[in-house]
Amino acid sequence: MADSIQQPTSTMARAIIADDHPLFRAALKQALSETLSTDIAEAASFEQLLEVLQAQPQLELILLDLSMPGNKGLAAITSLRSRFPDVLVVVVSANEQIPVIRQAMAFGASAYIPKSMPLAELQQAIHTVLAGDTWLPDHLRDVIEAESAAPEEDFAERLELLTPQQYRVLECLADGLLNKQIAYELNVQETTIKQHVSAILRKLEVTNRTQAGILFKQMLSVPEL
Repeated sequence: MADSIQQPTSTMARAIIADDHPLFRAALKQALSETLSTDIAEAASFEQLLEVLQAQPQLELILLDLSMPGNKGLAAITSLRSRFPDVLVVVVSANEQIPVIRQAMAFGASAYIPKSMPLAELQQAIHTVLAGDTWLPDHLRDVIEAESAAPEEDFAERLELLTPQQYRVLECLADGLLNKQIAYELNVQETTIKQHVSAILRKLEVTNRTQAGILFKQMLSVPEL
């Protein structure tokens, strides 16, 4: 029962709630006001989230909805981990499919919180993450840990070898962009993109850019509810 859960003490933190539903953001903000004890920023799209993170480097915690506009499945997690490696990513989602939760954790989420969770457990989850641990609901932890996420974990390790710029190039490859188009998007020379692509193929252990893009999409896709 939620009443049996020990209430965590108030913890200083700087966080942002990234969800496209204003009512849910408001409810979550109210629920976490005591736990976080600081102003909580908000974002209604992935693009807005990136803008706020760049403008406010002191942010250290993201509560992320996987289905918000601009997200590309679990790529939102890996993109954030690549660009802002010191920021903790906590998924707050209505999607409770075991493979999705397992993949999210493998790709760097610090916690996976179902939106159906009672308030006290949500507060406990955030407290646990801020203390430096990962968190999953008790009824899902054993199931998640019982089955290996070896392919996802292996791919996650290879993604971590990419520099932030190489990761952005990989995102563009997955979108089917040519080197010239990627160079324009990133405002660099086309020769630089070619060097990045060569490094990406080597680090991901694939033979061509098409394989790299397909692997990226396959590993980071989220099945619909």
